Amino acid sequence: MMRPPAPAGVWFVTPGHHFARFPAAHGCGTDVALVDLEDSVPAAMKPQARQGAAAFFTDPSAAGRVLGVRISSPTTRDGILDLAAIADYPVRPDVVLIPKAESARDFEIAAGALDAPGYTPHLYALIETPRAIEELPSIVRAERIAGLVFGTADYATALGCSKGWEAMLHARSALVTSAAAAGICVIDSPYFDLDDLDGLRDEAERARDLGFAGKCCVHPRQLPVVTAVFTPADEEIAAAREIVAAADEAGGRIIRVDGQMIGPPMVKAARALLARVDGPTPHEVSA
Repeated sequence: MMRPPAPAGVWFVTPGHHFARFPAAHGCGTDVALVDLEDSVPAAMKPQARQGAAAFFTDPSAAGRVLGVRISSPTTRDGILDLAAIADYPVRPDVVLIPKAESARDFEIAAGALDAPGYTPHLYALIETPRAIEELPSIVRAERIAGLVFGTADYATALGCSKGWEAMLHARSALVTSAAAAGICVIDSPYFDLDDLDGLRDEAERARDLGFAGKCCVHPRQLPVVTAVFTPADEEIAAAREIVAAADEAGGRIIRVDGQMIGPPMVKAARALLARVDGPTPHEVSA
């Protein structure tokens, strides 16, 4: 059985103790909908959220969606309880986001608790501590890692700095570089000023241009902006098809398209864009 590629694009996160919001999260049109069991859930509500979140994956409105869960850190009691509960869900998540990830061991714990015959969820590392930035080369080579997600709030708090673009640029650059070296995707942090859609658009565009494959949203009104930024324009798609067609016809030689010299790196980028739009070819999907 072919395993689908790790999901990228626009991610939406909803608190695990607000059960009435689950159908809205399923129907908002995001690429990945996550139910959160960590920071957005008050400590007293965590047991209720942990059990009630099972409905996030069985609700009829969830059919056909890519769904995930953010657990608490697997090195904490809450994280252990989260993993035990999820392992018993009647329908289990496609994606498991591991917060405060700082070593490959975090993935061994999560995979050991969750992996089962016919079920191996995509495990993503939420990178949000200075130590995680230092340990990125080893984290991205964890056997079961599918991708990275950046968390600016905790990272900025640990550094005692702002969440602004310049302050976070070093960490973002480190993430996209390490992810690219390991051949995995990386998703950008949410933007927390819910009323500043222009600021959201600017940050999303910068993240996209830096190499991020998507961005998290924490409110439905953010989704149209982020979706527009991370959806290739018709002109980009047409140009990519022209480049790939010309490259195939040229048999790998350097080509000229619309007055530009196009070499193998540009052809590879065009093929990657079309894979996002059209889906991967069968040989690109790992078993």
